[in-house]
Amino acid sequence: MKNLLALLLVSAFAMAPAAAQESKPETKKICVDLQGKDGKPVIDPKTKKPRQECKEVKKHKKHDATEVPVKK
Repeated sequence: MKNLLALLLVSAFAMAPAAAQESKPETKKICVDLQGKDGKPVIDPKTKKPRQECKEVKKHKKHDATEVPVKK
């Protein structure tokens, strides 16, 4: 009985990393210009370009919807 429980525990832990690896979501990088209090873009003094704030965002799957029937 103890051998059976030990076997179940080992197999459960062996499958956990594989399942976590498959469900890794796709991401894309989004960059937005920073704005000051006056509403103007903040310029970086070294590069003379607008300063940007970047984030990694998950991509969501689009679901195809059925068309709504038109009532007469």
